[in-house]
Amino acid sequence: MFSVRMKKRECTDESKIEAFLEQAETGFLGLSDQGMPYVVPLNFVWIKERGAFYFHGAEEGRKMRVMEQHNEACLAVSESFGTVPHPVPAHTDTAYMSVMAFGRMEAVPDIVEATEAMQAMLDKYVPGYYDSPLARSHVERYRSSMGSRTAVFKLVVQRRTAKENEVPQA
Repeated sequence: MFSVRMKKRECTDESKIEAFLEQAETGFLGLSDQGMPYVVPLNFVWIKERGAFYFHGAEEGRKMRVMEQHNEACLAVSESFGTVPHPVPAHTDTAYMSVMAFGRMEAVPDIVEATEAMQAMLDKYVPGYYDSPLARSHVERYRSSMGSRTAVFKLVVQRRTAKENEVPQA
């Protein structure tokens, strides 16, 4: 499949990649809609034990339609840690970390798995805010203000790469 062209930027340290994915807030889900790129920014959670990124959204709409028609996808997660100036303009750089994951999208119809994924998202984005765990019934019955049910879906990862340009030590 794909490999990182600039090997000196490749990150293979799994603990560093895991820590990055735990704190990164936004991923960009790349899909193909009738031959045109369709990229959606969204919240996500990586569940290593399942080898998948989990997301949620309305059970209808363009994103869901596109995923049903063509389930191959990629997810890009990236964060900039600032500009690294250099006296030579061509050597000015950016400190960053990024992860690219490739795989197939799947709906998560199993209520136990869906609830676990939604709980993991709550733990990531609002840690300690709720007094009790998310109830399965909430995931099953929730409707948005527009009447849409919440759908939980995942990107089952077949290939993942990571790159970084670390902040220089002073």
